[in-house]
Amino acid sequence: MSVKWGFIGAGWIANRATAPAVHAAKNAQLFGVASRDAARSKKLEPQNVYGSYQELLDDPQIEVVYISLGNHQHLEWVTKSLEAGKHVLCEKPLGLNAFEVHQMIECSKRCNRLLIEAVWTRWHPRFSRIVELVESGAIGEIKSIESQWGFKSEMTENYRLDPLLGGGALLDVGCYQANMWVALTQGASDLKINSVDRKIGPTKIDLTTEVKAMINDKTSVQLMSSFEKDVPQILKIEGSSGIIATDAGEAFSTWREPSSLRVNDNIENFEEVDAFVEMIQQVGEQIASGSGWVMPTSDSLRTAQILDQIIAS
Repeated sequence: MSVKWGFIGAGWIANRATAPAVHAAKNAQLFGVASRDAARSKKLEPQNVYGSYQELLDDPQIEVVYISLGNHQHLEWVTKSLEAGKHVLCEKPLGLNAFEVHQMIECSKRCNRLLIEAVWTRWHPRFSRIVELVESGAIGEIKSIESQWGFKSEMTENYRLDPLLGGGALLDVGCYQANMWVALTQGASDLKINSVDRKIGPTKIDLTTEVKAMINDKTSVQLMSSFEKDVPQILKIEGSSGIIATDAGEAFSTWREPSSLRVNDNIENFEEVDAFVEMIQQVGEQIASGSGWVMPTSDSLRTAQILDQIIAS
């Protein structure tokens, strides 16, 4: 059974990653696309191009909507999609803050429809293996987690440059790292922030945010997210009896390339994989039969709460 997908938005991520993933998935069909530019919509090779977002939502054949609009537009179009009876996969960050995420979750419950944040790294087999190792106690009790993701941005006229539209490095790449804290520390139920250092750019967004904190009074964590520092991605988890660290392949954005994981003195290798395809297929399986794995909305809400806490510090 192929699940019929409708895309709202046809920007870079939809064009380069998500639309190809739908075309490659065994159980998905790109039934339609709606964007501000019909020519750009056609490039995604859907069966149908719609003249407006609402026209797409009004089509009863579409089962699930993927939303890749600016961060400030997520609440509006997630809500409208759910109320139109569609399941929703929405780009990260799901909302501008935890209040927006809570509103979306409540709407999904009222409408009895799936709401999934497209943190595609969570579907990568290497990350699934990291979660499995941590939960199994393979390296003992987690003592520290260190991560960073930075690059030199050349963006212009982009919503990521406007703080009112949900811009900034923390919400763009820091959210992956905060989400990882949630995945690896049983929801990061208690977070105490020790320090937050920011560099604010000319458009008033954070070009770099560095955070040091303590989770559940036992795990020290630190992250760095940046639009101005071209540095290697890092993910290192130290436990009471061992260490896990990403090896070959980017720590968070490995895509269509082999990767590896260092577990103490051993290297585990992972074949080339497209985690976007994995995400699309799992969402489709969940819709069709309830058998697919999807990231719980509780993880999205807790991540948003953590980001709010960092921003307020």
